[in-house]
This record gives sequence, structure tokens and C-alpha cells, in this order.
Amino acid sequence: MIEFFDRAGGEAAFCHDGQSLYLWSGKAAAYIHDDKVYAYDGRFIGWADRGWISDADGACLLFEHDAVGGPQKPKRQTKSTPGPRGVRPARAAPQPAPPHRAAPLVWSDRVFSDLI
Repeated sequence: MIEFFDRAGGEAAFCHDGQSLYLWSGKAAAYIHDDKVYAYDGRFIGWADRGWISDADGACLLFEHDAVGGPQKPKRQTKSTPGPRGVRPARAAPQPAPPHRAAPLVWSDRVFSDLI
């Protein structure tokens, strides 16, 4: 299981299969396809690259413990057990993604759970 943490080091999301992202509560949140992150309704959320999930502008939203590059990672907070994985909704046709920007060394002002 891949665990993702937010800019404060708090538990945020997890992934069991390399594609399906769940909020820590277990709610199906998004999926990864060709290094692009989409909400299940097809909206482009951002990018998955080198252990980071970034927003559409390339600013970092989440990180996994061995993420490479990116902004300074905070100390991870004590984590709880993630919730049971919920049912994944059907995937809508994905929106076109903008060109991938170079990974900036900044955190996004957005919150991952607010983008889904």
C-alpha cells in the first residue's frame, strides 16, 4: 500500500493497486492513468510523478514517504489505520490534460480532498 501525506504531514490518501486513490477514510477519490490524476467524473486533478501528486499547475498536493525532489517534506504525523476501501464509481471519459509543467519546489494552496 502506498500512503500519501499532505503539506502538514497528515495522512491524506492511499493506493493499493498503483491506480486507485482513496481518501484516508476509505472513500474512492481519484485514479491515476499515464501519470495523470483524474476524479472519477473525468476532471483532471493533476499529476503523479516521483512520489508526488501535484495539482494542475504543478504545485505539490501530496507526497509518499520516498518522494524525490519537490518542496521540503514535513515530518509525518502519527497515522491511524485507513478506512475500508469504498466502492469505486464508474470512470467518466477523462478531460484532456494540460502540458506537464516542471515540478516546482512549492506546495499547492489547494487541498487534495477538495479537488475531488
